[in-house]
Amino acid sequence: MRSNYNRIEAGAVFLAVWHEQWDANIDHHADQGVLIEVRGEVDGRETSLLQFTCMHAERSYTYAPEGKARICQIDPVTDGNPIGWSARQIRERLPEMLTAAGFPGIAASLDSTVTAAAADEVERVARHLFRSAISLVKHNRGDHIIEAGNIRFGLEKRVLGQDGGLAIHVLSDVCGGPEHEYAEETEIIAFDCFRLEPHYHYGPRNKNLRYYWDKTVVPDTLEWTLDVLKAGKLGAMIEAAGYPDIARDLDPDLVRCVLPALEEKARELQPRESADLAAAE
Repeated sequence: MRSNYNRIEAGAVFLAVWHEQWDANIDHHADQGVLIEVRGEVDGRETSLLQFTCMHAERSYTYAPEGKARICQIDPVTDGNPIGWSARQIRERLPEMLTAAGFPGIAASLDSTVTAAAADEVERVARHLFRSAISLVKHNRGDHIIEAGNIRFGLEKRVLGQDGGLAIHVLSDVCGGPEHEYAEETEIIAFDCFRLEPHYHYGPRNKNLRYYWDKTVVPDTLEWTLDVLKAGKLGAMIEAAGYPDIARDLDPDLVRCVLPALEEKARELQPRESADLAAAE
């Protein structure tokens, strides 16, 4: 558990609430959201008794995370919103869950009135963090723009600290169009073909789910990106990023027509030797 969290007292236990972002191929998978832990003292040591994981993709709860770590799934179809579901279990079934986790003594010492009030505060804090602490990024739109119907590609060379390289931004007008004064251009996918830590984003301004390429199996990230675009997978990626309407209106034939120009400009901005250098590191 991280050191900075919201602490909510609940008598014999306390509840810790915080936001986390996970990156694929660094962490278990690409995700972000809120974690809720029930913590108490066991044999004189502060211990995690239960954990509720309320993220975009990972929705689960864990009995005795520091012990048997039995993981159960929160079904978004039948259980609904994971934060609401988790708060309800803390409010109504915390003694039973702590007993199942192997802490019957702590379960017996709980005051239901106190834990119910704590659950209300947990729900308030968790919902606020899910909205306000989400990690989003705003990149430049790119120096070279290639139009493709309801989307456009923006290409640029980016520098990020000691890293950098070609960036390909997939942009769309989520509200209005270029001729409207209220147009809202949004970056919906980003491919950062960097030298040291290459990665791509699903929905940088929405979910911002980041996938770091494994350079052992993807030594040339630009080639990988071009292959994905040529294979017609962009629509599915846009939908996964949280923009199903834009994915539905995508014209694959039009995208295919602009790919030669995109590839030419991309290779001009990121010469082949950059990929070879990255592969050799």
